[in-house]
Amino acid sequence: MSYWIVVFILVLIALFGAPLFTVFGAFVLFAFSAIDSDTSVIIISLYQIAEISMLVAIPLFVFGGYILAESKAPQRMVALAQALFGWMRGGLAIVTLVTCAIFTSFTGASGVTIIALGGILYPILLKEKYPERFSMGLVTASGSIGLLFPPSLPVILYGIVTKVSIDQLYLAGLIPGILFIVVLSLYSIKIGITKHVPKIPFSWRNIAKATRDAAWEIPLPFLVVGGIYGGYFTATEAAAVTAFYAFVVEVFIYRDLHIVKDIPRVIKQSMLLVGATMAILGIAFALTNYFIDQQVPQKLLAMIQSTITSQTKFLLVLNGFLLIVGMTMEMFPAILVVVPLILPIAQEFNVNPLHLGIIFLTNMEVAYLTPPFGLNLFLSSLRFTKPVFNIARSVLVFIVLEFVALLLITYIPELSLWLVNLRAPH
Repeated sequence: MSYWIVVFILVLIALFGAPLFTVFGAFVLFAFSAIDSDTSVIIISLYQIAEISMLVAIPLFVFGGYILAESKAPQRMVALAQALFGWMRGGLAIVTLVTCAIFTSFTGASGVTIIALGGILYPILLKEKYPERFSMGLVTASGSIGLLFPPSLPVILYGIVTKVSIDQLYLAGLIPGILFIVVLSLYSIKIGITKHVPKIPFSWRNIAKATRDAAWEIPLPFLVVGGIYGGYFTATEAAAVTAFYAFVVEVFIYRDLHIVKDIPRVIKQSMLLVGATMAILGIAFALTNYFIDQQVPQKLLAMIQSTITSQTKFLLVLNGFLLIVGMTMEMFPAILVVVPLILPIAQEFNVNPLHLGIIFLTNMEVAYLTPPFGLNLFLSSLRFTKPVFNIARSVLVFIVLEFVALLLITYIPELSLWLVNLRAPH
């Protein structure tokens, strides 16, 4: 059967809702069979992932994130951020950005953030007289803005695939992640001023109440982020801390979740995601072996070098390619399938693997917003019961702002590498 016919059939199956790991698995089986290679290499690749110690972090972080998402932690986080920043022009918009960034970093998925926080933040933004289009665009854009911060799961997956230090990746993502928040915050302040959005009166009483309510959740981001950046524990250890802390706080202190009625459901939901991720990871390793065997990276490099001779042009083409990938593929399959292809090519153009990781993940953030296929557009459409076209119009200005930040991150590698180099032994 023709190669392209098989690809077309598999794409159709995926569009009709087949699990992605089964689609990739079928493709890998076909690919190895087509070159008369032993398909047992797929099983060997699945076995090899069990030897990767960093994989322990994935189920722990996912479980901790789902615990937070299913509890009342989002409401408490919003109330605290609103008490702290609501007095500023555009303060509530900044609250939205910061809260969503923190929440996304723990859940590792923009969809969870939009579903969990969108229903809380969007009505509050409208109530405080923010324009409807701006409010929809802001919540949609905020959904994926925390992917560069620890303990973000995509960062861990990129580190596993590329065999670079995950702790260094978190360091590399700090300044670019803050840059995204600052750029969108400045625009939010401008909207707050030009639209004469009323400020929420500053109140120590409100801050004290919100702090008391969220007293047990406030330390978690500082504990995890400070522990990783401070070198006190690794990403794997941070995952264990996150899962244990979230479980104890939400089940035994706040009692938002019942250990018998709710925790089994949370475990099931979170481990379904983990299981699918592990399956894709094993299949992706096998696919990488196929690409290496068929010299796909070398052929791509030769093709690129025939038309692109400078790092500047390569990075521009890379950004365009990754935006298309991000619009048409889920985050995890994109990391597992695309990164092994582009990594050796990027190294030929002297792009640091840490810098490449930040470029890759930043493109995914922007692609999630980009019409016509950006995932966040459809999630927001479902969450707010608005046509996708309306959501797409609302995010256009945010796409432009994020693209400007993306170009700065791409062409100023020091934004990603300065902190890493600062901590490197001399």
